Amino acid sequence: MNKLAYFFLVACTVLFLVLAGKPAHAQYGQYGYGGTPEIQAILIDKMVSKASVAEGQPLEFVDNLSPADPRFQPGQELVFKIKVKNTSNIKLTNVTLKDFIPAFVEPVEGPGVFDEKTRVISVDIGDFEPDQEKTFVFKMKVNGQNDLPADKGLFCLVNKAQASNDKVSDDDSTQFCIEKQVGKGKVLPASVPSAGPEAGFLLLTGQLVALGAGLLIKRYKAV
Repeated sequence: MNKLAYFFLVACTVLFLVLAGKPAHAQYGQYGYGGTPEIQAILIDKMVSKASVAEGQPLEFVDNLSPADPRFQPGQELVFKIKVKNTSNIKLTNVTLKDFIPAFVEPVEGPGVFDEKTRVISVDIGDFEPDQEKTFVFKMKVNGQNDLPADKGLFCLVNKAQASNDKVSDDDSTQFCIEKQVGKGKVLPASVPSAGPEAGFLLLTGQLVALGAGLLIKRYKAV
């Protein structure tokens, strides 16, 4: 083997070893001092109260409410509960919670700042240690009867929430339904035949005709 070919072979071998060693070095950087991979993740769970606050009963929270479940009336208050948990094995910093408020309800009580233009509540919920969970409660109020859609008696809305920082993010939504109040009214009874004098006269005439026809039939048979 000549010198040129030898040096070419050596150069290729060195280049291969350098390239092969890069992934191992990058992978090592993903591990902590104990050799455990650093996992960053966050989990959010949003729920809605099953009954109105005005009912004065202990609130039960569920993930979603369908049209077949209890519905909220104009002017009633409902409560949303949001749980945020650090499911990482490292600390999460500067976490922000955002609650996207749907139309036809307005925030009444809770943490954060509400932007009326974007209809978003923003809350700085700080840092989370590994496996740490925090709970937040928001009270909302359904719009009045005149501020609800005129063409809808029953409709459902979705409320979304998001927890995030510069590295992780998660979101969750909950559904609830609103039923407009219906004006007071009486159910009309089913129509029945009139029992006035005209109807009595027609009924008597029909009975006489039937009686005469019966007599004629009997006389015809007798002949």
